[in-house]
Amino acid sequence: MSLRDHHIKSEYRSLIDNVVQDFYLPLLHEANLYKRAVGFFSSSSLVEISKGIGDMAKNGGKIEIIASPYLSDDDINAIKTGYENRNKIIEQALLRQLSDDHTDYYSMERLNLLANLIADNVMDIRIAYTDNHRELGMYHEKMGIIEDHDGNHVAFSGSMNESMTAMAINYETIDVFCDWKGEEADRVKLKENAFYSMWNNFEPSLQVLEFPKISEAMIDKYRRKEPDFDIDNEQFYRRMSGYISAFSKSRQRADDKPVGARIPEDVTLHDYQKEAISVWVGENYRGIFDMATGTGKTYTGLGAISKLSEDLDDELAVIIVAPYQHLVEQWVEDIEKFNMNPIVAYGNPAHKDWRKKLSKAVLDQKIRRDKRFFCMVCTNATFTDKYLQEQIGKIKTPILLVVDEAHNFGARTYAKLLDDRFTYRLALSATLDRHRDEEGTALLYNFFGKKCIEYTLERAIDEDKLTPYKYYPVLVYLSDIELESYEELSYEMSKCLIKGKDGKYKLNKRGEILALKRSRVVAGAIQKLDALREAILPYKDDHNILVYCGATRIVDESDDAPDDESDIRQIEAVTKILGNELGMSVARFTSDENIEQRALIKEHFQKGDDLQAIVAIKCLDEGVNIPGIRTAFILASTTNPKEYIQRRGRVLRKAPNKPFAEIYDFVTLPRPLDSVSGLTIEQANRDKTLVKNELARIKEFGRLAMNSMVANNLIWEIEEAYHLDDTETEQEVSDYE
Repeated sequence: MSLRDHHIKSEYRSLIDNVVQDFYLPLLHEANLYKRAVGFFSSSSLVEISKGIGDMAKNGGKIEIIASPYLSDDDINAIKTGYENRNKIIEQALLRQLSDDHTDYYSMERLNLLANLIADNVMDIRIAYTDNHRELGMYHEKMGIIEDHDGNHVAFSGSMNESMTAMAINYETIDVFCDWKGEEADRVKLKENAFYSMWNNFEPSLQVLEFPKISEAMIDKYRRKEPDFDIDNEQFYRRMSGYISAFSKSRQRADDKPVGARIPEDVTLHDYQKEAISVWVGENYRGIFDMATGTGKTYTGLGAISKLSEDLDDELAVIIVAPYQHLVEQWVEDIEKFNMNPIVAYGNPAHKDWRKKLSKAVLDQKIRRDKRFFCMVCTNATFTDKYLQEQIGKIKTPILLVVDEAHNFGARTYAKLLDDRFTYRLALSATLDRHRDEEGTALLYNFFGKKCIEYTLERAIDEDKLTPYKYYPVLVYLSDIELESYEELSYEMSKCLIKGKDGKYKLNKRGEILALKRSRVVAGAIQKLDALREAILPYKDDHNILVYCGATRIVDESDDAPDDESDIRQIEAVTKILGNELGMSVARFTSDENIEQRALIKEHFQKGDDLQAIVAIKCLDEGVNIPGIRTAFILASTTNPKEYIQRRGRVLRKAPNKPFAEIYDFVTLPRPLDSVSGLTIEQANRDKTLVKNELARIKEFGRLAMNSMVANNLIWEIEEAYHLDDTETEQEVSDYE
């Protein structure tokens, strides 16, 4: 085959096309000469350039690279004050870019390949910089020429850098020209002439020099063994007929059953799931799947596991971590479909022997070819277990760590366990950013890497992956006693502000405790019960209803008994209203119910026959899948976007005969809006913390609702009453959930 035999587009856009697999791999497979002018010189950019050159090098091809040094301000100033030392300073700058950070299998294999090619004079690197009257600048042209054995040429140029960020994350393009297409031949010739002029240092005001010490340093630093010319085949798949997509399933012979994870025959991933995995592969199997609840995070994660397992010939240990026991069980159901028999590790008596199974798997992996792959799934709590951590340290194969609801791992308890033992990493979360914890959020991004996909709830609704919804904010107000308690707690919290390292004020430990108490006052507002009676009455004969309560107590103000005796749990009061007063068939869904009871409740609820409603605490925050929910009454108040976005997403899961969902959100304000005009400025300002927090949630829920004007009208009423505008409705630092 030659370059002419391939379908070559005139333009490739990095978020539409898989540039590596659709352009570089098939064309370089036919090449015998590859000329490339890139941006900055670095080991990371060289790893990306290497994709596709293994085959051409094996077949006797040659590679010529022109790159620019990354010069710091100190470098440039040093060159200006001592021009005769410029090459030495440039050399040192280049050496700094030969990173020690590459630890993953494919990066190290590729750097070893490049070092061998340099040593064998197959690849040559020259360094370019502009030199105009002793003013040094960066050479930053991006272009390339691919030539095959028949003398056909493909030239390309554009904004794309040789980094995975450019190839997969940023929206960049390359333009492509083929010299056998008459109208493009001149463009190809211009690119060839330009490269020839630069390579031979004929270009005016441009210095292109060889730096032998850089080549020597690369050989010393990265050459470990004989080169693996088939590295592209291993990572991206190749068949005799040519390259195929990484997601075309590699089917095994009946007598060659795979040891590790594989995508089952009856599972077809959506294009956005495939694209997410493709980007993750390109990021050297590290990254984040930021996907709205209900859009297939789990299957996308299992597809990624399958891809890596196959790429590594099943020499892999997979550790999957989920926050709660019921989530672990949900994972187990899906894991088993993907050709894995997981070790299940948490405190259930049914899994009490997990330590024995884990140690055996670690040992078997070392001595048995058919046991070189294993998978373990555990809870967050079990992941911190000392024995488990010791066993992880004994694993000899590469380890893939998959963390579900990964925002939890920004907490110190878990963050300290995130280290270099885990060569490959995958974080799954609908809301990775931690609420008011910039440090924890930054730690997660630093460990797991970039977002490989950001599949928003808005996109999921538009693409029919989640059901549309109607949103009804239900206004309730704090009683006199509740308002007095709220204001007292707010006053005490104002004494607990401390200035953080970033200059922002935060609550100390006592302040956080007070904030939690204050949030419970709002969550347990007594008016919510009467409002629920009125709102749910039209639905008392319906099914598939969820009433979501706060983990709080309410105070019966008509009772003269002491506070601790008059307090009742909100969930108990709600269950009484639905079951006793309205005669509805109701089940509670809390941590008091075990896994078996929960499964039975979900089964009856889905059938929609003898169980009308579930009254729950926390289940929407813990990842419970109840797709059948059609109407949700959310009494639990929260100012944490992570929580209310997740709650909404779980209500919107697709289910038969569910054209849309309905969400009733009980919005709590300090006092009726018609009384606000009579407040002093000081009194109104004290109200605003709660008002702004509730407004933020109304705006988020309302913006995507089918009936968004309902929310918009309420927003305008509240903002007018308190004389607020959009810039004032950001959440306050003093409110915690």
